[in-house]
Amino acid sequence: MGRVTTREKVLRIREGAASERVDTLVVEEPLEIRLDGTPLSITMRTPGSDFDLAAGFLVSEGVAVRERDVTAIRYCAGATEDGSNTYNVLDVSLAPDVPRPDTSLERNFYTSSSCGLCGKASLDAVRTQAHWPVTEDGLRIGLDILTALPDRLREAQRVFDRTGGLHAAGLFTPRGDLLALREDVGRHNAVDKLVGWALRSDRLPLRETVLMVSGRASFELVQKAWMAGIPMMAAVSAPSSLAVDLAEEAGITLVGFLRGTSMNVYAGRHRVLLEKALTAPSAAPGVPRPPGR
Repeated sequence: MGRVTTREKVLRIREGAASERVDTLVVEEPLEIRLDGTPLSITMRTPGSDFDLAAGFLVSEGVAVRERDVTAIRYCAGATEDGSNTYNVLDVSLAPDVPRPDTSLERNFYTSSSCGLCGKASLDAVRTQAHWPVTEDGLRIGLDILTALPDRLREAQRVFDRTGGLHAAGLFTPRGDLLALREDVGRHNAVDKLVGWALRSDRLPLRETVLMVSGRASFELVQKAWMAGIPMMAAVSAPSSLAVDLAEEAGITLVGFLRGTSMNVYAGRHRVLLEKALTAPSAAPGVPRPPGR
């Protein structure tokens, strides 16, 4: 298996004083995903939970829906000229009745660690019809539980403690219990790993759960939540306008700027139990005021 971290010498400068030290860095390597031997996607990721990553990617693309849709995932031996295994190439086998995705030139499946949708032909290509609608999902969560999620996510990030360079995605119950967590150098990869874990554990759809992410709430992350049947997504940073639009369309509750006791609820506010919270008038009607601005 590939390494998650590596050690490198760096020149450290603090208050004008320079010294040499060894720093721990998160590893970033390419992963090629093949379907029955045919190349499908290349993504830059942190090694680890690669099978979950491949499975979650197929869920996000609308290829796999249930555990039985994926019959096997294996590393490809002989991926190099000398026949060694780099653990950077995966071959996925689908059940015979599962339609294969379109891998024509209109779709470019290459993704970087910073953007899960690079190369998409258009927004229409990613507005995949979800298999599990979440509009009627009965999830309700109190403010005390919701505001505790960022700290619980951070406490569970083991690799981040050593590198400071990883995103995290955690899946929580309405009581704030952590069901699973995945880390990766890419936000979208962390979510794919989490969704892939759910697929391989036969847990889809992920009803009455909260997806908590360590960065911003982008369009592709909301889409991945929708494809997994997740009714609520929370992020410590800002959402994009497209993320809000998609959340409203899908019926997903979207929370941004979740820091301390503050947050902005951009869509699906009915799932957040305000309890004794007071609703104060905003500076501009209809325009939320992000915390810290």
